[in-house]
Amino acid sequence: MLAPASDPLAAFRLDGRVVVITGASSGLGAGFAHAVAAVGGQLVLAARREDRLKALAEDLRATGATVITQVTDVSDPQACAALVETTVAQLGGVDVLVNNAGIGGAVPATREAPEAFQAVLDVNLLGTFLMAQACARVMAPGSSIVNVASVLGLVASRFPQAAYSASKAGVIGLTRDLAQQWSGRKGIRVNVLCPGYFLTEMTEGDSDKLTSVVTDNTMLGRFGVQSELDSALLFLAAPASAYVTGTVLTVDGGLTAL
Repeated sequence: MLAPASDPLAAFRLDGRVVVITGASSGLGAGFAHAVAAVGGQLVLAARREDRLKALAEDLRATGATVITQVTDVSDPQACAALVETTVAQLGGVDVLVNNAGIGGAVPATREAPEAFQAVLDVNLLGTFLMAQACARVMAPGSSIVNVASVLGLVASRFPQAAYSASKAGVIGLTRDLAQQWSGRKGIRVNVLCPGYFLTEMTEGDSDKLTSVVTDNTMLGRFGVQSELDSALLFLAAPASAYVTGTVLTVDGGLTAL
């Protein structure tokens, strides 16, 4: 029998590890950046809004964190490769990838333009693959990839979100396959985090209907808050989950259980 760890909380630390976070300029991505900084990770923040990235980086550096930023469109293979090249050149490698970049919308399927549907897939699904592919090429054994999907990849939405739901279901399937390919051969764990409805810039201004959906269809009867997702993200990113790969971690207040 293995002896118990002398300090179990140390397994949740990311001291000195290089953590790439996409979609980091706002919302859950910005929150993840603060959480990773708090446990010692070196941050590489990527998004399309340069001004927001710079402001976040300044806030994090003020706490003593190591932070670099790069404007990145994850649907562009060259941009993904360039982000990884910059990371390796400046910080020596990539230990953790948090695939958080995503877009969405609510459009009835009979009226959704094919190019709009494709644009969601390009960022949410193809972008997740391209970033995972670029990082896996330089990651060492013991590294971790956390893909951020959604409960809408598991259950039906109460809103018309065909493109978003399809993309997130695709991320879940992609995660299982990459875990099968890379966990044993490369020592890279790949897992997927499925948030329910969380209070972010996007949801705070949404309709009363969304609030009703959340309160009526979750066991806890409320939106989640950032810190409740951060702890799940850190578990999957850190050595605490060393024997976890190819799995879906759902953090949804009980929504998918009803």
